[in-house]
This record gives sequence, C-alpha cells and structure tokens, in this order.
Amino acid sequence: MTDATLMRGRPLADDLRARTSERLGVLRSRGVTPTLGTVLMSDDEADEAFMDKKHDTCKEVGISTKRVDVPPDAPAEELYRAVERLGADEDVTALFVQVPLPEHVDERAVRNRVPPAKDVDCFAPVNLGRLVVGSPRVTPATPAAVLRLLAAYDVETAGRDVVIVGRNTAICKPLANLLLARGSGGDATVTVCHTATTDLPAKTRDAEILVTAAGAPRLIDGSMVSAGVSVVDISVNRVETDDDKGYKLVGDVDFEGVRKKASAITPVPGGVGPLTLELILHNVVEATERQA
Repeated sequence: MTDATLMRGRPLADDLRARTSERLGVLRSRGVTPTLGTVLMSDDEADEAFMDKKHDTCKEVGISTKRVDVPPDAPAEELYRAVERLGADEDVTALFVQVPLPEHVDERAVRNRVPPAKDVDCFAPVNLGRLVVGSPRVTPATPAAVLRLLAAYDVETAGRDVVIVGRNTAICKPLANLLLARGSGGDATVTVCHTATTDLPAKTRDAEILVTAAGAPRLIDGSMVSAGVSVVDISVNRVETDDDKGYKLVGDVDFEGVRKKASAITPVPGGVGPLTLELILHNVVEATERQA
C-alpha cells in the first residue's frame, strides 16, 4: 500500500488570496472597483451552492457583484438578455456564466454574447480560440487550478501519459490543450475519454496522471488505475446518505480504493475547489486591470 500524497488546494488558495488582495489594493488606490456579474440558469443544488460561494468569496475580499438568476424553464431569450445587460453594464468589469445550461438554450449563442474583455472563464469563443493556439488572454479557473496543483506537488507533466475523463468545453477541452502546450505544465501526451470510449478501464490504467471531470460518483475504482498514478478529481457529486445530514460529497474517484495505489491524489472536497474559487477572483482582477 502506498502512502499517497494528498494534494490539497487550500494552502495554494491562501497564498493566491494574499497576492490578489495586494492587487485589489492597487486598483482601489486608483479609484477602480472590480465588479463581477454572474448569470445562473439552473436549479441544481450544486450549481447554486457554487454560485453562492463565488459571491461569498468576492465579498470577503471586497469585490462587488451583480447576480442574475434565471429560472431554468424560462425562454432562452431571457438568459440571452441577462448576459447582454451585464456585458453592456459599465460598472461590471468581469462576467461569469454558470454551465451546464438547460437543453433548450443554445450555448454558442450565450458564448457569443460574453464580451471577451470581461470574460473570466475563457467562455467567449475568441478567448477559447486564443487558448487553443497557445496565446491565452484568460485561463479558465478550474484547468488553471489543476496545473497549479500538479506543479505545487512536483507532479511533472512533460512526457507523461495524461488521461482526462470527460470532454466538456468548460473544463476538459481547455485542460487538454493546456497540457499539450509546449513548456512548463505542458508537453504531456493526452488522452480524452468520454461516454463513447470503448474499455475505459484500459485507458485509465495507462494513465500516469489521471484527471476526472465526468460528474459520475465513484466512476473510477482501484482496479482502474495503475500503481504510482497521480489523480486529480475535479468533480464534486452529492450522494444520499442515511445520516442526519442526508448526503455527502464525493468525487468521480473511489477515494479510499484509489489512494491505496496512487502516489498523489486530491481529496473531495478540499482539492481543486478552493483553488478554483481563488483563481476566479484572480481572473476578475486581471480583467479589471486590463480595462483600467
């Protein structure tokens, strides 16, 4: 049994918070107030909780916010107008749209309405394109958190076989491109798995670094990884329990089973999540600095 290193995000998040606070102080001294506008079109408890955390975290550091919640069964045009209003609002310096969106909403139409200069999660098409070609204006918070965790815990990516389980545009596709890029944090050989992948266990056992963002509780068990793998579990899934709380949060990985074989692994919660929130603040400050 290996003694897997726990890759915790909180120490990195605390360090980043201190540096973000310094930059906020400079902006305030110039009379500039960063303001994050957010749009949520979901009644999923996890989405609502994550949006609440964004606003609470902004309040802690003195970033103003404007929040718009659109009922998930509302016409798509209501969401489009909400994004347009925040995008045109001169007081709003940064804009975040929570995904996934309801099926009746055209995500491309939403992306096209996010001003690239205010985009804090690489949501605007031009910003996603710049990331793909290796000239990013903004790096999405969760992929950036994954790379920072790997670097902080001395998990080398160059020349390593990385398997990503999930293919969503918000996290997995940008992360794959960042890992493929030349230079620090990149130069990996990347395999992206999804619902149509044949023999997922064979793919995950080939991984030297395994990243999961499938949103499927305990999808990956100990039989699906090889000894010495480094595991980054991005997903936070709520599963029902029989205790007073009624639920607990778990990742895509069977933590206890996989940690026995892993050399390093993120806990859920406490791994990627805390650092993701701080990187959103970081991106808000950067967007505001560019505009100022």
